[in-house]
Amino acid sequence: MTRPALLAAVALAAALGSAALAQTRPYAPGPHNIELPADWQARFIRYTTVDRPDRKIIRNMYVNPEAFAALAAGQPLPYGTLAIMADQRARVDAAGNVLRDGNGRLIPEPAFIAIAAQQKERGWGEGYGPEQRNGEWEYARFNPANGTRVEGPLNACFTCHLQARAQQDFSFSTWDYANRPR
Repeated sequence: MTRPALLAAVALAAALGSAALAQTRPYAPGPHNIELPADWQARFIRYTTVDRPDRKIIRNMYVNPEAFAALAAGQPLPYGTLAIMADQRARVDAAGNVLRDGNGRLIPEPAFIAIAAQQKERGWGEGYGPEQRNGEWEYARFNPANGTRVEGPLNACFTCHLQARAQQDFSFSTWDYANRPR
């Protein structure tokens, strides 16, 4: 075997071994399971924007293209779904009232102020009690400036999705999008 072929075989074996190790690594609940892809803003599909005048924010909802292609009305969201919610501040006037564009939509400030993610994988969710378990979903928050994970409690994510959306696979806008007439 030539040296380049040997090096290629060793690299392939190492890659296959690390992939197998990652697949057999035991699942442990927590936000550490979710990574924010570096290219999410370019690659993910923004499927809706939600104005929240009560909070003076605009919520941009994204989903990975693989999950987007597999969305089916009335069906649970596919494994591998990574939904991202990226918030922007709404522009306000001097009195603090939200400003709207010609279509009545809130006008966003340019930067994201918060990023949260919801990801579904086979077997995830085990280890949470009934007061938190959201099927096979995990949640995480990320720093919008650099994409690093923000540590801290995620109880509000679990509680909100658990109480409001068990029949919709613990999802809000992604489920709604998959089930609307097109």
